[in-house]
Amino acid sequence: MIQQHVCSTPCGDIRGVAAAAPGVTAFKGIRYAAAGRWEYPKQVTHWEGVYDASRFGPNAMQDAAFTPEDQNGRSPFYYHEFREGLDYSYSEDCQYLNIWAPDNAEKAPVIVYIHGGAFLSGSGWDKAFDEPAWPRKGVIGVTLNYRLGLFGYACLPELAAEAGHTGNYGLYDQLCALQWVHDNIAAFGGDPDNITVMGQSAGAHSVQMLCSTRAAQGLIAKAVMSSGAGDDSVLFAGDWVMEHKYPFWTAWKEATGASTLAQLRALPPQALLGAVGKQFATQGFGTVMANMGPVWDTALFPDEGFTLPIPYLAGGNTQDMKPEMTADALRWCQKQPADSYAWCFARQLPGDDKGAWHSADLWYWFGTLTNSWRPFNDGDRALSGAMVSYLTHFAASGNPNGAGLPVWETARHSGQVLRLDVPAPAMAGLGKEAKANVFGW
Repeated sequence: MIQQHVCSTPCGDIRGVAAAAPGVTAFKGIRYAAAGRWEYPKQVTHWEGVYDASRFGPNAMQDAAFTPEDQNGRSPFYYHEFREGLDYSYSEDCQYLNIWAPDNAEKAPVIVYIHGGAFLSGSGWDKAFDEPAWPRKGVIGVTLNYRLGLFGYACLPELAAEAGHTGNYGLYDQLCALQWVHDNIAAFGGDPDNITVMGQSAGAHSVQMLCSTRAAQGLIAKAVMSSGAGDDSVLFAGDWVMEHKYPFWTAWKEATGASTLAQLRALPPQALLGAVGKQFATQGFGTVMANMGPVWDTALFPDEGFTLPIPYLAGGNTQDMKPEMTADALRWCQKQPADSYAWCFARQLPGDDKGAWHSADLWYWFGTLTNSWRPFNDGDRALSGAMVSYLTHFAASGNPNGAGLPVWETARHSGQVLRLDVPAPAMAGLGKEAKANVFGW
């Protein structure tokens, strides 16, 4: 139980701050690991004195550290939606997590959220993630930062020779954060044996990878994947083996002008990011993006075909990044041995004509509509309330259903998805809208 926003953890005492919701404490910027550039993380197990958890930690190093999002020439849509006005800092030293916990929690379910951003950008404290509604339902919420882009996923033979494998530095950060939460969350009133890992977009791909390694056994009890579940190309494809990434990253290294690892590690981050910019210019967007993200290394993934046999909740949006995201999620849920549930988020968000765009569902899952500029109405608030209830029920028991909610049938038995829309969610087949709409703006 948290007393005066202070609790004693295995690492030492920590002091948080009062959250917006009464009876909830926020612990921000908790260092869960440390690592040098292209080193695998070492979990934090001790600190001296009382840890000050009153401020968010720095975001992972990314382009926005040097070129503000509203000045980089790309669409400012996501910046305006999620990050405008926030005072971010950026660092390669970014292994920090945030906890929102009810003060009287005892063996509470836990949701650990992994943000998206194409493995190149993003933050664990965008506006949609700040002050999640989950603790009001008795569930502890955790968000985290992890290494991105070249700092999180570079694959070089020299690095493999040094550590025995290469790549996945960001994925190992996520795994280390889960281990830290497992080892420490009881001090915050959480149940270390009831951790749900949740992610969206690149975060959902990360969740799928984490659920595909035996290293996560005992750390993950349930999983939620939004707009990124069940894409088989994430798994088992030959191009995902770390050695297949070497030509791209060797060319990138040459573009930096460095000839040794020591020289590469000594370069400032802006120079390293600039070399990726050259890769975009010379090799094209598709090639660069195909080499940014998790790989099948020889350590975390020694074999193929393994998936944690746990309950899954997965879905996509009607105007998503790719038209098949909902269908992929349904197929993923149908083939799981445990009861799993698929959704299609269809609410056309008020305020513009973008519809149910990629990431639009996050406001509703987190219950943070008041953080948005959009003119949400009573229907939106009711939908968000239902989605928060489904999610927290799922985190508690593996079944999203509860009193007062429309029944959400399992994917395997129904062959359908729960259509999340106003005036109320309802089971539905995959119609033309869910299959064919694309992210066309």
